[in-house]
Amino acid sequence: MYEFLSSHKRHDIVDMQEIFNEKKNEILKENQEIESIIIPMYKKKMDNIAGKISTSTAKFDELEIEAEKHRKLWHREVDNNFNKVDSMIKFTRENYLTSLKSHQSKYKNHIPDLMQTVDQNKEILKTDKVSDVNNYKSKLTEYRDIPADIDVKVPSLNTNTVQGRELSIELGEYKATLTQTSLSSLTERVSLYLSMRELLEKPRVIATIPTGIQPLCQVACVGKDEAWVSGGFGIIRRVDIHGSLQEPVSAEFVLSPYEISVTRQGELIHIDSFNGTVNIVRDGRTEVLITPPQGWTPGGLCCTRSGNILVNVKSKRQNKILRYQGKILRQEIYKDEHRNIIFKEGHCVLNLTENNNGDICVSYLNAGIVIVVDKTGRVRFKYDGTPARREKPFSPRLIVTDSMSHIIVTDNNNTCLHILDQNGQFLKCVDNCRLNKPIVWIVREGCG
Repeated sequence: MYEFLSSHKRHDIVDMQEIFNEKKNEILKENQEIESIIIPMYKKKMDNIAGKISTSTAKFDELEIEAEKHRKLWHREVDNNFNKVDSMIKFTRENYLTSLKSHQSKYKNHIPDLMQTVDQNKEILKTDKVSDVNNYKSKLTEYRDIPADIDVKVPSLNTNTVQGRELSIELGEYKATLTQTSLSSLTERVSLYLSMRELLEKPRVIATIPTGIQPLCQVACVGKDEAWVSGGFGIIRRVDIHGSLQEPVSAEFVLSPYEISVTRQGELIHIDSFNGTVNIVRDGRTEVLITPPQGWTPGGLCCTRSGNILVNVKSKRQNKILRYQGKILRQEIYKDEHRNIIFKEGHCVLNLTENNNGDICVSYLNAGIVIVVDKTGRVRFKYDGTPARREKPFSPRLIVTDSMSHIIVTDNNNTCLHILDQNGQFLKCVDNCRLNKPIVWIVREGCG
């Protein structure tokens, strides 16, 4: 019996208990390595990345602060130059006017003496006294020596503006120039050329993503592979690039679905028009983030790259844009530098997006225009759709920007997209890639 267990047709027989023990030892060693080496390594990597995130965030915050500091310095330098120009104008004005008035006084002071001489000569002409006539002394030579005219020329103010390159101002012998140069101009030109070439090619559909929502109203991207989508009946869902639902059905909300955006942390924020608030969704729970001032209701919505939130608020027929940092109101935008109202009266909300340079791009259906203001609220330009030469009136709806700072706005009347550069120059229209009521197709990018 023993010989049978030990070998079989010259093959070694291994004890099952031994195999069992060896397997258990192998599993034990694997577990020990995972617990003692691999998991700590993963945690260390995770901590390293967390440290890098924290450090990078702090450095980017410092960059923003530094840039803002230099913005103020540049503005101060420009103001200093114009203050010098103003001082020169005032100084030259006073000197020139003083000189002219001095010469005017000279002429004025001579006139009474001349008139007195004329009167005296008239009396002499009337008299028959020989002595008076013989004693007369002519002053004509003196009077003919009229003070010379003063040649005063008001200096001209010359300016030169090459947008994006140079600003200069010149008054008399004073000249100030602000020049923009680029160390990577060749790279930028190549990048711009490739971008423009790609932009001018025929557009094509690269993906169709099913959402299960009809009608689809807005899309707010979360990274590259997921997005929040909103639609009719107050439905909001999170889907991936294949259309698969990434959030449970309980994440659907009964509210006004038309305005959604995503924070830098990938959290959904949306307008609750019923309660008049801006809400945020965290871990599947909805919280009130912003309550606008009393009498104002929220409309358009946009998260900025700096972490601020831009909210369009309405009061009756008036519109404003409010900038919030968390729950704190930091800025109101509704008047231009001349104290004129930027956004005319109307019932429609303002659709908002932020460009890479910090400009706030506004699609304003009430006036049928796109308005772009800078961070301070100064109006940079307006676009009314005229350069596109479409058949029907321009009807701007949703608006976004891309990585090249192009501004893309939907035109519902003409079923197309208008594409502008960041300075408002019209580039082209897109109307031949199966668009159907593009108000429901445009994608609003998330921040982050």
